[in-house]
Amino acid sequence: MRVLGIDPGLSMTGWGVVNKLKDKLSLIDYGCIKTPANTPLPERLKTIHIEVKAIIEQYTPDCIAIEELFFLKAAKSVAGVGQARGAILLTVLQKNIQIFEYNPRHIKIAITGYGSADKQQMQNMVKTLLALKETPKPDDAADAIGMAICHLNTNRVLSSS
Repeated sequence: MRVLGIDPGLSMTGWGVVNKLKDKLSLIDYGCIKTPANTPLPERLKTIHIEVKAIIEQYTPDCIAIEELFFLKAAKSVAGVGQARGAILLTVLQKNIQIFEYNPRHIKIAITGYGSADKQQMQNMVKTLLALKETPKPDDAADAIGMAICHLNTNRVLSSS
C-alpha cells in the first residue's frame, strides 16, 4: 500500500509518500510545493495543481490522505488553505484516486497517542516510526508524512494488505 499524504496550504503544501508492506513503513519521498505570495491567486492554484499531478504520476499512490480544513485565527488563512485544498482535491479526483480526510487531532492521536501534541512531538514520532536519521523538513512535509502514516495505521481496509 502506497499513500500520498498532503498538508494543504496556499504558500506551502507539504507532501509525503509512504509505503507499507506487511507491518513495515518506509518513506519513499517528500517535499513542499511553494507558491510566492506576490503571485496572482489563479497562478498559485495552477502551480499546486500541476505539482500535485506530477507527484501522483511519479509515485502512483494507491490513495491520498489529506488534512481536513479547520479554522485558524485568520479568516484570510482559512480562505487560502481552502482554495489550495480545493485545487488539490480536484486534481486527485481527476486522477481517480480515493481520498481520505483526517482532522489534525485524529492525526496527532494516531501518531503520538496525544491529541494536543505539538509539532516537535509529531516530528519526533514521524522520525521514529520511519527509522529516519533526521527529521523531515520543513514542518509541512513532516505533517504530510504524518498524515500518510495515520492513514496506513488506522484504516483497517487498506492497511491489512
